Amino acid sequence: MSEWPIKKISEVCEVVNGGTPKTKVSEYWKGEHAWITPAEMGKRLSYYVDSTARSITDLGLDNSSAKLIPPNSVILSSRAPIGHVVINTIAMAFNQGCRGLVPSDCLDSVFLANYLTANVQTLNDLGTGATFKELSSGKLKAFEIPLPPLAEQKRIVSILDEAFAAIAKAKENAERNLANAKELFESYLNKVFTEKGEGWEEASLEILGRTQTGSTPKKANADHYGDFIPFIKPADFRSNGTLSFGESGLSKEGLENAREVPAGSALMVCIGATIGKSGFCESAITTNQQINAFIPNEKIDYRFAYYAFITRAFQREVRRNSGQATLPIINKSKWSRLTVRFPDRDKQIRIVETLEDIKERQLCFESVLNGKLANLDELKQSILQKAFTGQLTSKSPELESI
Repeated sequence: MSEWPIKKISEVCEVVNGGTPKTKVSEYWKGEHAWITPAEMGKRLSYYVDSTARSITDLGLDNSSAKLIPPNSVILSSRAPIGHVVINTIAMAFNQGCRGLVPSDCLDSVFLANYLTANVQTLNDLGTGATFKELSSGKLKAFEIPLPPLAEQKRIVSILDEAFAAIAKAKENAERNLANAKELFESYLNKVFTEKGEGWEEASLEILGRTQTGSTPKKANADHYGDFIPFIKPADFRSNGTLSFGESGLSKEGLENAREVPAGSALMVCIGATIGKSGFCESAITTNQQINAFIPNEKIDYRFAYYAFITRAFQREVRRNSGQATLPIINKSKWSRLTVRFPDRDKQIRIVETLEDIKERQLCFESVLNGKLANLDELKQSILQKAFTGQLTSKSPELESI
């Protein structure tokens, strides 16, 4: 790389700013010109884009700052967030959250796209702004890029294409295995609760115990908060149903203005976007008003109730009874009337033990696979860094490890 010249983006690219036609003028939209935004760019699985969700007309182009750039240019999101990169395979326009880079004949567009991807953090560091960062046209034009001969650029791109295809395949396999691991648990869970055996009963929560809604003491009163008893919010539910006890808690005075949930209770979020999210507590807690608690009687184990809560059938009933409001909510009386199927307590415990064993193995497997996915992302970044320091060859150890 020491022999590669370093050029400013402005020396090897035309930098084009984007724009948005007035959204209330219908004549500007649904036209013949593709038009992309950072949000849509972030959903792409590859650099290449040949169609967009929205399009604009000639009038839209003429009456806005949007401009078409030629095929095989590079589009970089310059805010919200900085760093999404695509290569347009057709003439395309974009909004003001993007910059178009039209490379000169000495710069390969895929080489440029990979270099920008490898330097997203640096591009972010160049951004300025209080509410959200934006990479200005001036800063982008001054951004420097190594410029090896075009043949060397294409050699690097060829190696990267092959390496990234292998990484994508490895990630696809890992994600498929993750989905299979989750399906194994969910399949057994739903089978248990839908194919009820002899001696199973069915009853509502209000028959099988007591239900209550959580409450939040006034935040203005700092004396209500402390470490006397945990205060649980929806975000504190772990994927295995247990709870994460952070620093959020109530004081003894705060407990007097809240509702205690005793140990051995099952919990469910009954308000908001995470409605249906469930857990259980093995020590006394309090919860906020989004969470309902089920305090079971002697007929049902709290962990068995938790597993009943996360079945497809129970979740479906929760959503069916939550109404069609913008903020989904199932009130306590409706929730209390929902029913669960259950065998005798000894069989409940055996079912719980089996489910917990399967769940534990699933989570261990997921941890391994998530680690593999993280390693693949790190490997991709390592390959990119070597590519632009002149150290990447087809025999590089990183490539042989894929």
